[in-house]
Formats: sequence, structure tokens, C-alpha cells
Amino acid sequence: MGEFEVHRVRFFGLVPAGVRCLAWQPRGDRLGLARTDGTVEVYNFAANYFQEKVIPGHEARSVEALCWAGERLFGAGLSGEITEYDLAGLCVACSVDGCGGPIWSMAVNSSGTQLAIGCDDGSVKLFQVVPGGIQFEQNLDRRKGRVLCLSWHPLETHIAAGSIDSFRVLDVCSGQTVQRIMVNYHVKKVKQECIVWGIAFLSSGTVVTSDSFGRVQFWDWEQGTLLDSHTVSNSAILSLAVSEKEDSIIVGTSAGATYQFQLLPVKLSSQEKRWIRTKPFHYHTHDVRAVAHSSTALISGGLDAQLVIRPLMEKMQDKGYEAALRKFTFPHRRLVSCAREARLLLFQFSQHLELWRLGSTNGTGKDGDVLPLSSMPEHLVQLKSKGPEHIYCSCISPCGSWVAYATASRFHLYRVHYEDDSVRIEKIPKVSKLLLPAYQLQFSSDSSSLFIASARGCVHVVLLLEPGGCRHLHTLQPPSGSPEAVYLLALSADGRWLAAVSGDWAIHIYKLKRLKHHCTVPMYSCAVTAVAIHPVTNNLVIAYSDQQLFEFSIPEKQYTDWSRMVQKSGLHKVWLERDSPITHITFNPKNPSHILLHDTYMFCIIDKSLPLPDNSALLMNQCILKQLPESARQQQLHAFKICKKFQPLLFADLLDEKCLVMVERPIMDIKTQLPLPTQQKKFGT
Repeated sequence: MGEFEVHRVRFFGLVPAGVRCLAWQPRGDRLGLARTDGTVEVYNFAANYFQEKVIPGHEARSVEALCWAGERLFGAGLSGEITEYDLAGLCVACSVDGCGGPIWSMAVNSSGTQLAIGCDDGSVKLFQVVPGGIQFEQNLDRRKGRVLCLSWHPLETHIAAGSIDSFRVLDVCSGQTVQRIMVNYHVKKVKQECIVWGIAFLSSGTVVTSDSFGRVQFWDWEQGTLLDSHTVSNSAILSLAVSEKEDSIIVGTSAGATYQFQLLPVKLSSQEKRWIRTKPFHYHTHDVRAVAHSSTALISGGLDAQLVIRPLMEKMQDKGYEAALRKFTFPHRRLVSCAREARLLLFQFSQHLELWRLGSTNGTGKDGDVLPLSSMPEHLVQLKSKGPEHIYCSCISPCGSWVAYATASRFHLYRVHYEDDSVRIEKIPKVSKLLLPAYQLQFSSDSSSLFIASARGCVHVVLLLEPGGCRHLHTLQPPSGSPEAVYLLALSADGRWLAAVSGDWAIHIYKLKRLKHHCTVPMYSCAVTAVAIHPVTNNLVIAYSDQQLFEFSIPEKQYTDWSRMVQKSGLHKVWLERDSPITHITFNPKNPSHILLHDTYMFCIIDKSLPLPDNSALLMNQCILKQLPESARQQQLHAFKICKKFQPLLFADLLDEKCLVMVERPIMDIKTQLPLPTQQKKFGT
């Protein structure tokens, strides 16, 4: 694998925001997720669960509820507005005031034509989904108490609304309350109020509720009677979701546990069925604020920032890779950029940037030694973003003299001056507003230009001026146009080529000397997770969400012989079954046959001069491989050299031919900064 001096960085203080709500797309393959900081994400399950869309958060825009209306995604929150998200432009498309104060809940009917919102003033309001937005339709009967959860009857005739100590059933046509049920009417001497956190209306007419007393209850709403009650937990049940076939329910608690209920026959071959609690899971450490139920999986999100996808074995034809548990904590995009020449790291947080200088050592040692530092890592600058908008992207130039970042409505460029032991930052004024929106930033290798990925497949080229300034030079556009934003960029070291990846997964290559389109890489059926251009050969290496790797010759406009050989031979089964996408690719110019790449749990060097491993070979971690005798190691010699020592790995890059920087974010460091979870009494204590 070769020997590198490794800078192991663990001072990136990222704490991902917790998951607030989830929305599974009916008859689709996408999951909408909203975090406590207002960020909205879309995961594509068909593309190996890749996080394909991210809309940055906003301090004044909380998201308490999400729902899909066909291909359109809507959110609502405590600002009192209903928001539609532009998934092509990665921004807010439009907002409408709900006129009922803070919105706690929202639900869409089965045909996707009407939205119902539950407001703080106790009202339930209906909006019609129309092209280009939504229109207010009617107010339903208003009662005292905020409406915390909503559910439509599958026939769209009634709406169930959960509140404090009770829930109501409303007739959609008349707008009147036709039934009001007290969830504690059968409990004597109840002094504590009971909050109905989750509700579901089944086609059979049964209403399912989950509440702060830890109960899942089944009600006959027409008779107003309790059919069944399950006390699941001593803590509150905060979330509830039902499968599309209405044969399975998942609930999440404030103790971090999730439980599944299934509708099963009372006896073998019996027609009579009953809801039975079948499967408890404990994958979270904090509140499970959101759950969703796809056709084949239980999905949960917690305040510990984890998204957990638990496939249902009985729904799986293949019991192998497809049935594996998946956990996602970190974004599938880079939050760290590196100035190789200056040995600086730029860390991106939601509302500020941190600039650090790496430490150094004069010591030497053998493989595995920890060398003493002659100079410690130094925190140089904290750059705060003004306003409520969160930072979407950021970058530092290779020389370390330029820093750029963007929010939804602002683009900022700074000149950094290093004077003895001090650092001075100068903001570049009068930056063109034509550069917005900006979704990805990339400086040229000589720090003379900045490339800005923008909407509709466009890339802006900005010339950086001395001693400080910039000029918009040109806007690159795909020949056929694109409605999608560009989310990945790759520049060649010689400044001749630029690769841009848009949300429709198209990869366009531009010739920078002439500022014109060169070619388009053949389309592939999965999302692109990382791209990079080799500094010697100008070959474009592409990583896809299904873990496939391609190499495309830009000058020859075709796949390379090595790439064709990889597709013909096939990659190792263990490699293809990884669930964490490749997020960064780089190269060592001194070893042109080496491709360096990483995901969250692995750093890998692919040596193109060696044969590919077949499925009978062991795709070993290098630490395990070193423990084998020399003869056994020679038998395991193949192209993939894997290191799993650094986890979770958020960034890895070469500073020079013999020096690597690895940025980790240990999970335990994150947990120590989260609020204490609900404590559960253990048996025997």
C-alpha cells in the first residue's frame, strides 16, 4: 500500500443536527428528511440510499412536518408557513401563510391533491395542491388545543386530528367534528395530561394513536370505543407510521427504542386477525422523533442524528446484502476542504467556518509509530456567516490565500493575508449577484480562478484578481440545458478541463481554454457520488452510488481500457455490498497507477497495475493482511489496498506524495455534546 506520514485530525467539532421528521414517498423510492436545524434532505433508495438532495437550513424556518404530494415535497413548521421545496434548484420554491399560528402537523390525502395542516390555534385547514403552489380551500371545525398530529382516511372522507387528552374525527365535506374521543376516559384519577403524538386512520375505520403515556391504542371511531391497548414503554411514544398495506406499524419512543406491530391471525388459518407487538429495536440513544414505513423496511430518525433503515426480512427475496441494516449519521458530501500548499484545513459548520493550520513533526519512525509534534495544530480564524441562512458550500484555494462560501442568497469571497504569527481577512466587495445560487465551489490548482456550480446545469467561471478582487469571466452551460443544479465539480491540474455533475446524474466536460462544451459522459443508472481528474493522464474517475467505478478518457471521449476491463471482470462482491458512498477521490502524481478514495468507514488505494480480486479472494483490511505470513500475503496480492483504521472518516487527501491528512469525527465525541437521553431503569439496579 505504501508508507505515508498521516496527519490524524480529530478536532473537527461537527455535531450533526437531529432528525425531526420523515416522509416516505408513496409509490416511490425517495425519503424526505428534515433536521432540527431546518435542513431538508432527500434519500434515493433506488440509488443505494444515496443522499441525493440537500436544501440548507434556516434559523427562522423550523420544519415540524413533511409530506409528499406525488413528486412534490412540502414542509411546515413553527413559522406558520407551508413551504414547497424546489428539488431541482435545491431551494424553497414558494411559501404560504397557514393563518393559524405555528403549524405542528401536516398530512396529504391519498390522491395527493389536498393538504391538511394542524395549527397551534386548534384549527385544521385544507389547502388544494395546484400547479405552481397551493391554494387555501376551507377551515374545518376549530376546537381548543393545538393539533399535534393528523391522518387522512384512505377514502379521503374524514381526517383524524390528535391533540392533548383527546383526538377528533372531522368530516371533510361538512368541516364538522363528528366524533371526539378522550384517550383517558377509562383511566381513573389521571392528573397528568396525555399528549397524542401520533395518529393513523386505517381503511377499516380503526384509528391508531400513540401517546405520552407510552401506549399504542386502537379505536373504533364511529362507536367511540377502545378496541385494544398496548403499553409499549415507560417513556412517551413520539412517532407512528403504518405500512401501505396496513399490515405493519412502527412506533418510536423517547427512550431511543422502536417497536413494530403486525396484523396477524389469532390462530393458524384463522380469518380473525389482531395487532401483535412483534419486534423491538434499540438502534438510537435519544428520542426517536420520526418514523416511516416503506414497503420493505422500517425507517427511524432520532435526535442522535442517526437515520436507521431496518429491512424487513419477510419482505426480502434475497436474504443477503439487500436485507442488511443501514445507519447514516454524516452527510454524503464534503464539509472539509484543504489548502495543500499552505497545509491548511477549512471546516464548514452551519453558520461559521473554521480555518486551521496542521501541526508538524521532526520525528521519524517505523510504520504504526505515533510521532511527537514539534508544532501543535493552530486555530487561525473563525469566520461567522451573518443572517439566519445556513452555509451551503465553502472552499479554500490551494495556496490558502482565498476563502469562499455561499448561502441561499449570498456569496462571499475573502482574501486571507498571513503576516508573521497573525492572520488578516479582507472581504472582497461588489461580488456579482449573477453568481447565485452556488451549490459547489472549486478553485483552480494555481489559485487564479474560482468555479461556481449553479442552477440549471450552469457553472460560473470567476477570475481572481491581485491584490484582491474578482471578475465574472463566463458561464458554462450544457448544450441541451438542464433543470437540475450542479452538485459536483472536478478540475484538471493543468487547468484545461472541468467536469460538472448535475442532479439528473449527467456529467458534462468543458474545455476551459476555449470556455466551451467538450463532451458528455455516457449516462449511467445511478447517482454520481464523487469525481476527479487524474493530474497526469486527464482521465476522469467516477464513483457511483452502487459502488461501481468508471474511468473516462477526456481527450479521447471514451472509457479507458482499464475501465472496460473492470466492467467486464466485475468488482468484488464485498466492495459492491458497502452501503457508504465514496465521497472523495484523489491521486498521487508520483504513482500514476494509484487511485486514492474513501468513504466514511474506509480509505482505499486502487493500484491499476495489479489484477482485480475475484470473489474467491479476501478483500482484507491492511491491518489484518500485515498479520499474515509473507507467502499468504503474496497470494492475496491484488489492486485494492484497504485501510479501516480511521473511522468515521469525513475527509482524506494528499498534502504531498508522502503525506496524508485524515479528518475523523468519533461518534462518542458527538454523543458527549448531545443532551442526556431519557434514562431507563435497568433490571437489578
